[in-house]
Amino acid sequence: MITLIKDINVRLIAKIIGYLLVYEALFMMLAVAVGWLMHPPESPELPVAAATTLLSGLTLSLVHGDASKQLGRREGVIIVSFSWVIISFFGALPYYLGGLIPSFTDAFFETMSGFTATGSSVIADVERIPPEILLWRSLTHWLGGMGIIVFSVALLPKLGIGGMQLFEAEMTGVTHDKLHPRITSTAKRLWGIYLLLTLLAFLMLWAGEMNWFDALNHAFSTMATGGFSTKNNSIAAFGAYSQYVIALFMILAGTNFTLHYFSLNGWFRQVFRDEEYRAYLLLLIVPTFIIGIGLVLMRNTGIEEAFRSALFTTASILSTTGFLTENYLAWPVSLSIFLFLLMFVGGMAGSTSGGITVIRQLLLLKNSLLELPRSIHPNAVLPVRYNKKNVPQAVIQKVMVFFLLYILLFVAGILTLTIIGLDFNTSVAASLASIGNIGPGVLFGGAVQTYAWMPDMAKWVLTLLMLLGRLEIFTLIMMTSKDFWRK
Repeated sequence: MITLIKDINVRLIAKIIGYLLVYEALFMMLAVAVGWLMHPPESPELPVAAATTLLSGLTLSLVHGDASKQLGRREGVIIVSFSWVIISFFGALPYYLGGLIPSFTDAFFETMSGFTATGSSVIADVERIPPEILLWRSLTHWLGGMGIIVFSVALLPKLGIGGMQLFEAEMTGVTHDKLHPRITSTAKRLWGIYLLLTLLAFLMLWAGEMNWFDALNHAFSTMATGGFSTKNNSIAAFGAYSQYVIALFMILAGTNFTLHYFSLNGWFRQVFRDEEYRAYLLLLIVPTFIIGIGLVLMRNTGIEEAFRSALFTTASILSTTGFLTENYLAWPVSLSIFLFLLMFVGGMAGSTSGGITVIRQLLLLKNSLLELPRSIHPNAVLPVRYNKKNVPQAVIQKVMVFFLLYILLFVAGILTLTIIGLDFNTSVAASLASIGNIGPGVLFGGAVQTYAWMPDMAKWVLTLLMLLGRLEIFTLIMMTSKDFWRK
């Protein structure tokens, strides 16, 4: 074991995690400052948590790492895996220290749900929470949406070399497009687009019925495809304008950010030539149209209301945001089945969405359609084609393994939750909501109930599933392999 530790740059790992904690503390302080602008300070839990996090981060960041050693793949995986747990631990302190969430299990669950942009909550009445804590809650979404590691890669020049190991370990998708030869520049561009879209969402929401604080929180949650709200009734508390704006930005958040970069540069032909993007739009438009017509014919809903509800709910489920404006479980089964199927898709790779992702499902479908011709012509070379290019068989195999692991973990979650004592339907919904980072909309059909009633053991199982889903399984799973720890 000592030999294994010597083979890994432990000091550099500690140093980088220290930097991440410093960034986390700075965002806590930002929430404190905004809270103080709105009302006199009522409780010290957030400032104390910020100070504790900052002190811990500074202590670790002062560790003298071996700067000459390049950050390897193992170090990258270890940093990403451990940092998400450590950041969630410190992020839970604002809830726990002041007794807002008296159980540390619940506080950690809330924070992991925030950073993984899942949106599941244990808080029954969010409207009684102090504004600085509400803002911190939304910031956990926003930081975790694009990835706090990617944020750090953008800011730390030291990670320019070896930073790709961190970038690949945290970002979603089959491949990771670089917008610039330097990974630091790629991270900066991604975060720049993320910030721009968040600002746009904030301004458009503020221009409607929301006050600036509600607009800011919902802009953070929407662009992260998270699901936390400042209202107990979630987006149902707001009118049609806000629902349309949030639907628009959920769709944008579920789109590959590389395509946003292309759009900003006027390269629209490259955007619409992308097969995953066309499939994503198809998965959005077709269910919206069918559900909208179904609501009009089966429930006598007005045309505008029916299509607004269909668009919002479809965008929310496909992007894995989890915002809902009504209980879709009350819809006819023939309509809600479309939403259930979308839960096994998710948004595009390279977006802030969770789930299996559109590109993986697309590649699986293309590969499946080729199996019959391959059986008829066993000597023929029939590669999967994507965007007019051959996809290496190694990529197809990795996609198939990911899909298999995803389903196995989903089923394992169901079995474990059932053994703990949850009923079967709840176990299915909670497992799917967590590993897909979809949130409470799956479990309750509306984002107004909580997970507080569940046993602690069930919450820890769901917390693990959230993390596995956010880091796309492989990052955590590979740490269980002996080969990973060999030099």
